[in-house]
Amino acid sequence: MRSKVEATIEVIRPALQADGGDIELVDVNEDTGVVTVRLVGACGTCPVSTDTLKGGVERIMRDRIDGVTEVIDLSQTENAI
Repeated sequence: MRSKVEATIEVIRPALQADGGDIELVDVNEDTGVVTVRLVGACGTCPVSTDTLKGGVERIMRDRIDGVTEVIDLSQTENAI
């Protein structure tokens, strides 16, 4: 599953980079289907990054990769501390 997630991130990445951001893969839990990423650059501080994550990144991953249940942005929890 990890290799499919990495390949999908490479498809998504150009759209994020066009807006000054990027995405880093942190972890793939194959047991739960949870993919943990970190949105960085402009995406890390964007007020609509949650919409980008859930409506874009998570939707695309769930459509393309069997077993993905959720995508979590680690930078949201790091910025809250």
